[in-house]
Amino acid sequence: MSFLQELKNHPKGLSVLFFTEMWERFSYYGMRAILILYLTAKESLPNGGLGLEENSALEIYGLYTAFVYIMAIPGGLIADHLLGQKKSIMIGGFLLCAGHFILAIDSYEAFLVGLVVIVSGVGMLKPNISSMVGGLYKKGDSRRDTGFIIFYMGINIGAFIAPLLVGYIGEVHNWHYGFGLAGIGMLIGQFVFLRGQKHLVGIGDFVPIKREKSTGQKVPLTREEWDRIIVLLISFILIIVFWGAYEQAGGLMNLYAKEKVNRVLGSFELFQVIRVIEVPASFLQGLHAFYVILIGAPMAAFWIWWRKKGRESSSLFKMAAGTIAAGIGFVFLMGAAWDQANSFDGKAALWWMFAAYLLHVVGELSISPVALSFITKLSPGKTVSSMMGLFFFASGLGNYLASKVGQAAKTQGEMEVFTGIFIFCTIFGLLLIVLVKKLKKLTHGAEEELVQAPEEA
Repeated sequence: MSFLQELKNHPKGLSVLFFTEMWERFSYYGMRAILILYLTAKESLPNGGLGLEENSALEIYGLYTAFVYIMAIPGGLIADHLLGQKKSIMIGGFLLCAGHFILAIDSYEAFLVGLVVIVSGVGMLKPNISSMVGGLYKKGDSRRDTGFIIFYMGINIGAFIAPLLVGYIGEVHNWHYGFGLAGIGMLIGQFVFLRGQKHLVGIGDFVPIKREKSTGQKVPLTREEWDRIIVLLISFILIIVFWGAYEQAGGLMNLYAKEKVNRVLGSFELFQVIRVIEVPASFLQGLHAFYVILIGAPMAAFWIWWRKKGRESSSLFKMAAGTIAAGIGFVFLMGAAWDQANSFDGKAALWWMFAAYLLHVVGELSISPVALSFITKLSPGKTVSSMMGLFFFASGLGNYLASKVGQAAKTQGEMEVFTGIFIFCTIFGLLLIVLVKKLKKLTHGAEEELVQAPEEA
């Protein structure tokens, strides 16, 4: 079955959210592809950046990527208690457009203001659009997991296109043109969301919290609901570990590719001048998304086959296996560090990066879309956006952890850092696998409550 045919089997609102998120991620990953390069680019170059020392640049990059997700907590709370998911997404989209266009201004002050506005916009949009995907499906709808995988494909289509377009315009021509192009992408996403409101009627609207009729107090959570929340909080620890490893891509690995990887593909002669074909470092940021698009469907099919074989296939197990896979990806980066140290030109072969990114994506596909669906299954109804906010808060902490680990490479060395990440991810993933059965009991069968998918009206 083709992707478009599968999409038709889901609520029409999924298409709206798919394309809205696709363009929002285009803006984010476009920014992510060039930010660290802009921060470290020498001011004297024709396309000069801020000329910061690498540790300072990694600190700023880490704070930015952390707060982009940490702000999902107030964004989720505002949606749950004040505006609803739909209005929060609208406000977040407008803030994102404004922030990127402010960054298009060639001014240090505008750069700082633009970052703050973008962080606020992502915080309002990110947890709520993911929660709205869950709201498209009734409790127990067997299409929910597939719906999140489709939604995740939208994320990665935007993430794949962004480094190619924004990366090229920003790194090769002008950084601020790149920031502005990312804003145009978000503007398209906002237009799609506003035009698609007829397919989102009754989804993401504000619903007041239920109160006891006699006392007027909020209805307390049941013991079963608290157990499920505890499982989610434990899974968020794994999220911090995973993103702490995975997000080396935008910081340490981006700089490593720029400085220590041979990115030359070949050369040719044009008008008696030898032209060298060299891959811009920012282009490698598109590898994650490319691999997601390439192996997303086979990975989904693998887990279906795995479940039919009667093997453990809970969300917790998939997330643990994904953490181990991401850790193994760093074995290839260890190979790159060895290759770079022993090569005649002091640079590693490009294929090491391709292999590492592939394993990281195997981990990502076993964790990120799975976690999004898991949250909507286990969260009590009126806390979905807040719990989604906590999930992105954990992602933000992982992003900041990634920047601190990346800084350690300057004193400890890349080989030592890559080896440490591999060991830690593998041990942590194996530990969670040991605990899976006990944690599953605390979910009280939330993942087993599947019903036949209803016919689409």
